[in-house]
Amino acid sequence: MTDHRAQLLQLLARLSFKLGDFTLSSGGKSDYYIDCRTTTLHAEGARLTGLAVLDLLREKDLAPAAVGGLTLGADPVVSAVAIASASRAQQQPGSPLIHGFLVRKAEKAHGTARRIEGFCEQSAPVLIVDDVCTTGASTIAAIKAAGAAGMKVIAAVCLVEREEAKGRPAVEDACEGAPFFALFTANDVRAAHIAQSAK
Repeated sequence: MTDHRAQLLQLLARLSFKLGDFTLSSGGKSDYYIDCRTTTLHAEGARLTGLAVLDLLREKDLAPAAVGGLTLGADPVVSAVAIASASRAQQQPGSPLIHGFLVRKAEKAHGTARRIEGFCEQSAPVLIVDDVCTTGASTIAAIKAAGAAGMKVIAAVCLVEREEAKGRPAVEDACEGAPFFALFTANDVRAAHIAQSAK
Protein backbone atom coordinates (compact mmCIF):
# COMPACT_ATOMS: atom_id res chain seq x y z
CA MET A 1 0.00 0.00 0.00
CA THR A 2 1.43 3.39 -1.00
CA ASP A 3 1.84 6.14 1.59
CA HIS A 4 -0.97 8.12 -0.06
CA ARG A 5 -3.28 5.14 0.10
CA ALA A 6 -2.41 4.34 3.73
CA GLN A 7 -3.00 7.97 4.76
CA LEU A 8 -6.30 8.05 2.85
CA LEU A 9 -7.46 4.91 4.67
CA GLN A 10 -6.77 6.55 8.04
CA LEU A 11 -8.71 9.65 7.02
CA LEU A 12 -11.67 7.62 5.72
CA ALA A 13 -11.72 5.66 8.97
CA ARG A 14 -11.73 8.85 11.01
CA LEU A 15 -14.04 11.08 8.96
CA SER A 16 -16.28 8.83 6.89
CA PHE A 17 -17.00 5.64 8.84
CA LYS A 18 -19.93 5.49 11.25
CA LEU A 19 -21.37 2.58 13.25
CA GLY A 20 -25.12 2.50 13.90
CA ASP A 21 -28.40 1.58 12.20
CA PHE A 22 -28.56 2.84 8.62
CA THR A 23 -30.71 2.51 5.51
CA LEU A 24 -28.61 2.47 2.34
CA SER A 25 -29.54 4.05 -1.00
CA SER A 26 -30.19 0.51 -2.23
CA GLY A 27 -32.89 0.18 0.47
CA GLY A 28 -30.85 -2.36 2.42
CA LYS A 29 -30.06 -2.09 6.14
CA SER A 30 -26.55 -1.89 7.55
CA ASP A 31 -24.83 -1.55 10.92
CA TYR A 32 -22.34 0.89 9.39
CA TYR A 33 -22.26 3.75 6.92
CA ILE A 34 -19.39 5.16 4.89
CA ASP A 35 -19.90 8.72 3.65
CA CYS A 36 -16.81 9.20 1.50
CA ARG A 37 -17.74 12.80 0.67
CA THR A 38 -16.69 13.93 4.14
CA THR A 39 -13.21 12.74 3.12
CA THR A 40 -13.14 13.55 -0.62
CA LEU A 41 -14.35 17.12 0.09
CA HIS A 42 -11.83 17.56 2.91
CA ALA A 43 -8.75 19.48 1.72
CA GLU A 44 -6.23 16.79 2.67
CA GLY A 45 -8.67 14.02 1.78
CA ALA A 46 -9.07 15.40 -1.74
CA ARG A 47 -5.29 15.58 -2.19
CA LEU A 48 -4.83 12.01 -1.00
CA THR A 49 -7.75 10.74 -3.11
CA GLY A 50 -6.24 12.14 -6.30
CA LEU A 51 -2.76 10.84 -5.53
CA ALA A 52 -3.95 7.39 -4.43
CA VAL A 53 -5.88 6.93 -7.70
CA LEU A 54 -2.86 8.12 -9.72
CA ASP A 55 -0.66 5.65 -7.82
CA LEU A 56 -3.10 2.85 -8.68
CA LEU A 57 -3.10 3.82 -12.37
CA ARG A 58 0.70 3.73 -12.42
CA GLU A 59 0.75 0.39 -10.60
CA LYS A 60 -1.74 -1.14 -13.08
CA ASP A 61 -0.12 0.54 -16.11
CA LEU A 62 -3.32 2.33 -17.12
CA ALA A 63 -3.26 5.59 -19.07
CA PRO A 64 -6.73 7.14 -19.32
CA ALA A 65 -7.22 10.41 -21.14
CA ALA A 66 -9.94 11.29 -18.64
CA VAL A 67 -11.67 10.18 -15.48
CA GLY A 68 -15.39 10.46 -14.86
CA GLY A 69 -18.36 9.17 -12.94
CA LEU A 70 -21.97 9.64 -12.01
CA THR A 71 -22.82 12.80 -10.11
CA LEU A 72 -22.74 13.32 -7.07
CA GLY A 73 -20.50 10.78 -5.35
CA ALA A 74 -17.93 10.74 -8.15
CA ASP A 75 -17.69 14.54 -8.54
CA PRO A 76 -15.00 15.25 -5.90
CA VAL A 77 -13.05 12.13 -6.92
CA VAL A 78 -12.99 13.26 -10.56
CA SER A 79 -11.79 16.74 -9.62
CA ALA A 80 -9.18 15.36 -7.22
CA VAL A 81 -7.67 13.06 -9.86
CA ALA A 82 -7.63 15.75 -12.57
CA ILE A 83 -5.95 18.29 -10.26
CA ALA A 84 -3.46 15.71 -8.96
CA SER A 85 -2.51 14.81 -12.54
CA ALA A 86 -1.83 18.48 -13.37
CA SER A 87 0.24 18.88 -10.22
CA ARG A 88 2.24 15.74 -10.96
CA ALA A 89 2.81 16.84 -14.57
CA GLN A 90 4.36 20.08 -13.26
CA GLN A 91 6.66 18.18 -10.91
CA GLN A 92 7.41 15.36 -13.35
CA PRO A 93 7.49 16.63 -16.95
CA GLY A 94 6.01 14.04 -19.28
CA SER A 95 3.53 12.78 -16.71
CA PRO A 96 0.14 12.71 -18.47
CA LEU A 97 -2.72 15.08 -17.78
CA ILE A 98 -5.99 13.33 -16.95
CA HIS A 99 -9.06 15.44 -17.65
CA GLY A 100 -12.46 15.06 -16.02
CA PHE A 101 -16.08 14.51 -16.95
CA LEU A 102 -19.28 14.17 -14.99
CA VAL A 103 -22.25 12.02 -15.91
CA ARG A 104 -25.67 13.47 -15.16
CA LYS A 105 -28.39 11.14 -13.94
CA ALA A 106 -30.47 12.32 -16.91
CA GLU A 107 -29.90 14.53 -19.94
CA LYS A 108 -30.38 18.26 -19.45
CA ALA A 109 -33.75 19.50 -20.63
CA HIS A 110 -32.21 22.79 -21.77
CA GLY A 111 -29.08 24.18 -23.43
CA THR A 112 -26.99 21.48 -25.09
CA ALA A 113 -29.12 18.70 -23.55
CA ARG A 114 -25.97 16.69 -22.81
CA ARG A 115 -25.69 13.94 -20.25
CA ILE A 116 -21.89 14.19 -20.04
CA GLU A 117 -20.26 17.43 -18.90
CA GLY A 118 -16.59 18.12 -19.47
CA PHE A 119 -14.26 15.86 -21.45
CA CYS A 120 -16.00 13.81 -24.15
CA GLU A 121 -13.97 12.53 -27.11
CA GLN A 122 -14.75 9.64 -29.39
CA SER A 123 -12.69 6.49 -28.71
CA ALA A 124 -10.76 8.14 -25.85
CA PRO A 125 -9.65 5.72 -23.09
CA VAL A 126 -11.38 6.68 -19.84
CA LEU A 127 -11.50 5.61 -16.22
CA ILE A 128 -14.83 5.44 -14.37
CA VAL A 129 -14.70 6.28 -10.67
CA ASP A 130 -17.10 6.18 -7.74
CA ASP A 131 -16.78 6.74 -4.03
CA VAL A 132 -18.61 3.72 -2.59
CA CYS A 133 -19.74 0.62 -4.49
CA THR A 134 -22.64 -1.34 -3.00
CA THR A 135 -24.85 -2.61 -5.82
CA GLY A 136 -22.67 -0.95 -8.46
CA ALA A 137 -25.66 0.87 -9.98
CA SER A 138 -23.97 4.30 -10.10
CA THR A 139 -20.76 2.90 -11.56
CA ILE A 140 -22.69 0.92 -14.16
CA ALA A 141 -24.74 3.97 -15.18
CA ALA A 142 -21.53 5.93 -15.74
CA ILE A 143 -19.93 3.08 -17.70
CA LYS A 144 -22.98 2.88 -19.98
CA ALA A 145 -23.13 6.65 -20.49
CA ALA A 146 -19.43 6.86 -21.35
CA GLY A 147 -19.81 3.98 -23.81
CA ALA A 148 -22.89 5.56 -25.39
CA ALA A 149 -20.89 8.77 -25.88
CA GLY A 150 -18.27 6.80 -27.82
CA MET A 151 -15.56 6.66 -25.16
CA LYS A 152 -13.68 3.48 -24.29
CA VAL A 153 -13.83 2.44 -20.63
CA ILE A 154 -10.46 0.89 -19.74
CA ALA A 155 -11.15 0.38 -16.02
CA ALA A 156 -13.43 1.29 -13.12
CA VAL A 157 -12.25 2.26 -9.63
CA CYS A 158 -14.14 2.84 -6.41
CA LEU A 159 -12.68 4.16 -3.20
CA VAL A 160 -14.54 1.68 -0.99
CA GLU A 161 -16.23 -1.57 -1.99
CA ARG A 162 -18.90 -2.80 0.41
CA GLU A 163 -18.45 -6.34 -0.96
CA GLU A 164 -22.14 -6.98 -1.50
CA ALA A 165 -22.82 -10.27 -3.27
CA LYS A 166 -24.06 -8.73 -6.52
CA GLY A 167 -22.06 -5.48 -6.67
CA ARG A 168 -18.69 -6.53 -8.09
CA PRO A 169 -20.06 -9.08 -10.60
CA ALA A 170 -22.53 -6.51 -11.94
CA VAL A 171 -19.81 -3.88 -12.41
CA GLU A 172 -17.39 -6.38 -13.98
CA ASP A 173 -20.12 -7.46 -16.39
CA ALA A 174 -20.78 -3.83 -17.37
CA CYS A 175 -17.03 -3.25 -17.85
CA GLU A 176 -17.00 -5.92 -20.59
CA GLY A 177 -13.50 -7.18 -19.82
CA ALA A 178 -12.04 -3.98 -18.38
CA PRO A 179 -10.84 -4.41 -14.77
CA PHE A 180 -12.64 -3.14 -11.68
CA PHE A 181 -10.49 -2.06 -8.73
CA ALA A 182 -11.31 -0.97 -5.19
CA LEU A 183 -8.77 1.02 -3.19
CA PHE A 184 -10.29 -0.42 -0.01
CA THR A 185 -12.98 -2.77 1.18
CA ALA A 186 -15.48 -1.73 3.82
CA ASN A 187 -13.76 -4.18 6.15
CA ASP A 188 -10.46 -2.33 5.65
CA VAL A 189 -12.11 0.93 6.71
CA ARG A 190 -13.96 -0.68 9.62
CA ALA A 191 -10.74 -2.26 10.95
CA ALA A 192 -8.89 1.07 10.72
CA HIS A 193 -11.81 2.82 12.45
CA ILE A 194 -11.84 0.29 15.31
CA ALA A 195 -8.06 0.55 15.68
CA GLN A 196 -8.31 4.34 15.92
CA SER A 197 -11.14 4.11 18.46
CA ALA A 198 -9.08 1.77 20.64
CA LYS A 199 -6.26 4.31 21.04
